Amino acid sequence: MKGEKIDLVHAHEILDSRGNPTLNVTVILNNGSRGSASVPSGASTGIHEALELRDGDKTRYRGKGVLKAVKNVNTKIAKMARGMNVMDVQRLDDAMRILDGTVNKHRLGANAMLGVSMAAAYAGARRRKVPLYRHLRDVYGIKEKSYKLPTPLMNVFNGGSHADTNLDMQEFIVIPHAFRSFSRKLQAGTEIFHALGEVLHKDGLDTDVGNEGGYAPHVGKTEQALEYLAKATKKAKYKLGTQIGFGIDVAASEFYDPKKDRYILKTDRKKLSAAQMTDLIEDWTNKYPMVSIEDPLDQDAWEDWVMFTKRLGKKVLVIGDDFYVTNPERIRKGIEMKATNAVLIKMNQIGTLSETMEAIALAKESRQKVVVSHRSGETSDTTIADLAVAVNAEYIKTGAPSRSERLSKYNRLLEIEEEL
Repeated sequence: MKGEKIDLVHAHEILDSRGNPTLNVTVILNNGSRGSASVPSGASTGIHEALELRDGDKTRYRGKGVLKAVKNVNTKIAKMARGMNVMDVQRLDDAMRILDGTVNKHRLGANAMLGVSMAAAYAGARRRKVPLYRHLRDVYGIKEKSYKLPTPLMNVFNGGSHADTNLDMQEFIVIPHAFRSFSRKLQAGTEIFHALGEVLHKDGLDTDVGNEGGYAPHVGKTEQALEYLAKATKKAKYKLGTQIGFGIDVAASEFYDPKKDRYILKTDRKKLSAAQMTDLIEDWTNKYPMVSIEDPLDQDAWEDWVMFTKRLGKKVLVIGDDFYVTNPERIRKGIEMKATNAVLIKMNQIGTLSETMEAIALAKESRQKVVVSHRSGETSDTTIADLAVAVNAEYIKTGAPSRSERLSKYNRLLEIEEEL
């Protein structure tokens, strides 16, 4: 059909929310329809993620430039993609994987490939004059009877690699799960976020924000972050447990010492085994209205994850992020071992939309909950909002209701809710 063939693929370097380079990619069709997308970047990254290609030239952007990835898009990928049917995103993604020819996409770069994959999806949606969430559902044959908006997991207290704080654990999350509409959930989470700022300020703590828009003060111990969430929830006049739950992204691989086989919690001055980490988190689930625990143990501690989920999987979501890196092979293994009951989805961990969709399909087939997620280095791109709606993801993680690169996703979901 006229207008469905890719005529031009072009990338250029832009800056993300941390001021580091990333790619914006545009795909133009032979009838002039076009789609553009920007690629996110993580700070706390799993060792099994697909490669984000950086230039390594220390004289430019401290080595973090992406001109090599840009060149790969504008030469190798552009030449290959010209004339391809934009509606066949799977074929385009497969062709890029073959062109790259490596397991972790280190030749072309996962950032280069993902930018093209996303931009092509937007171009196809524009060609059909439909929103991206509907286009994705159609082209990937997703069998859902209706659309459901996700519940936000709002990272209101930043730690770990996402902020200059003494917290080892990375995210402390408010989950407004009891409300019917997305807009009401967003309202509740936002009101608690502002109440948290007031509570922290009253105690003389810093209320500047971290990479994902959450507050990032120094605290006396890890559990104090949860105590502040509880105080803020009550101050905002919401009910703990019945209306509001909490979550933690432990990001345990970031403070795991493989030589000692111990988790080094500097905040609490503790060195814990996997069993002791499980004990600690179980204690918190008994004290607070915990809904989700993400990456509670090291990314390669398969048997420890099985133990953790056996103990806590009936109480909370046990979410694999660095553990799975949106990789269908790792997800399949984790499902077979019963290592989790939920999967975090980050497109740039795997590098193409099609592999992302495969990971989501695997999770859904096995009744694992799906959490679509942003990265700590973001842009105003809103693809993950449409992706979450397209697949009826139960949850979305896109930071605190603060900083425009986080709010763009929330505002897009408000827009989709209004459309639907």
